[in-house]
Amino acid sequence: MEKITIDGQTLDLEKIVAVSCNGVKVEISPKAKEKVRRCRQLVEDFVNEKKVIYGLTTGFGALGSKWLPPDDTVELQTNLIKSHSSAVGNPLRKDIVRAMMLLRANSLARGNSGIRLETLETLVEMINKGVHPVIPEKGSVGASGDLAPLSHMTLVLIGDKEGKAEYNGETLSGDQAMERAGIKAVHLQSKEGLALNNGSQLMTAIGSIVLYEAEILVKTAEIAASMSLEALCGISDAFDTRIHEARPQIGQMTTARNIRALIDGSEVVKSSEKMIAEIMAAKSEGKDVSFRSPQDPYSLRCVPQVIGAVRDSVSHVKQILQREINSATDNPLIFPEDRQSLGGGNFHGQPVAIAMDLLGIALATLGNISERRIARLIDSSLSNGLPGFLIPRDVKEGLHNGFMIAQYTAASLASENKVLAHPASVDSIPTCANFEDFVSMGTTAARKATEILKNVRYIVAIELLCAAQGIDFRGPEKIGRGTKSAFRRIREKVPQLTKDRVLSKDIEEVAQLIASNEILTTVEKAIGTLA
Repeated sequence: MEKITIDGQTLDLEKIVAVSCNGVKVEISPKAKEKVRRCRQLVEDFVNEKKVIYGLTTGFGALGSKWLPPDDTVELQTNLIKSHSSAVGNPLRKDIVRAMMLLRANSLARGNSGIRLETLETLVEMINKGVHPVIPEKGSVGASGDLAPLSHMTLVLIGDKEGKAEYNGETLSGDQAMERAGIKAVHLQSKEGLALNNGSQLMTAIGSIVLYEAEILVKTAEIAASMSLEALCGISDAFDTRIHEARPQIGQMTTARNIRALIDGSEVVKSSEKMIAEIMAAKSEGKDVSFRSPQDPYSLRCVPQVIGAVRDSVSHVKQILQREINSATDNPLIFPEDRQSLGGGNFHGQPVAIAMDLLGIALATLGNISERRIARLIDSSLSNGLPGFLIPRDVKEGLHNGFMIAQYTAASLASENKVLAHPASVDSIPTCANFEDFVSMGTTAARKATEILKNVRYIVAIELLCAAQGIDFRGPEKIGRGTKSAFRRIREKVPQLTKDRVLSKDIEEVAQLIASNEILTTVEKAIGTLA
């Protein structure tokens, strides 16, 4: 993908990632340019006619009843940006900033915001030349959109000395960054400040990136669960097509199908009928073989039902974000075909807020069940014959601890996620002298979902390590084609644990394999694309 074209209607998750993470360039479609010009002309007509229109010829928020003459409209827009640049905290990651800029540009390209084309083109030029505003992460209540973060973005666009931007690895003032990049700063005209800072683009940017990563993580969690099933000599009955067709939840059927593909060819995962037959045959030969339940515990048996539910939640969130990505979210909106300016609430972040909370809850669930499989893998009384804490049997008993504390880490992360999963979207606090009396907290929800995803990635990494260690004991040659390819990729990075060593490095190595999509890519090369 060399370049993407924005038109306010066709941007998607993959294009956002291409621009925000891979530096792909952006252009505006000719049709969108014409829409922007036509909308801008109507704004100028309104100002010249001295119409009373919120945000064009009035103050903002609770000051919306204050009419201002045309001569004040330019100063009004600049004051808006400066006064609203009040975010605090650590700077947002560069990929999130790029995604936010792209989303704001795409929204403006719909032609309902009244911005000048040259202003929109300057924002796109900043993306293409790598001028990245330094934006503190906290300060948005997600009501009139992400006012504070988007204002910090706009400070750089207008070349304000108090704005900050990263350019070529150096942090500069807004005016310096624009000058170094050879970009002419914008002098805001009527409606433009409001068009730039009024929208849900930060929460949607964070949400888009975490959603993209979540889709990879869900499939990788299915790989981890399949490897644990192999390491624990699980029973295949629970993944039979007929069970899932009897309860046709889409995610559940998909997860079951993926696991069947991953363990295809396994000699250690068997049907309950075959397992019982082998046990009875061994007993008839006088062998001391303990009988085991023909059903696995829920953390194995219910993987399709649990991860499937996570899948369905991720799918729903994707639908919400896909619509938000291509929406006009500022206020008022301009409709040139009707020559009208209409005040509304498209800036309100509630759709994204609830979606992000749902994503956080779903991902926390993914981590919870993964941690339970880790606990089973290291417990010799529950692992169907694996040594305690996955310590090699030939080492001196009591001298090594194996994966004991790795499970502590997974438990810590899973418990932290239970706190983070409390929904931000059920909270509200009035702002703007009680004029904005119900807010979404959508950006908080998106930031929490990001933290939960990071924690779950580590939990799944620990499960992959423990499952690989268990497979070493069972015999890697006996496992399925898909799990075998994942096992080999892990072993290329992390050797079998033969004696105690610092495990943090191992966990980080495997977490990076997940984040870079290497485990999933390796598996799909071996058995085809997972659904």
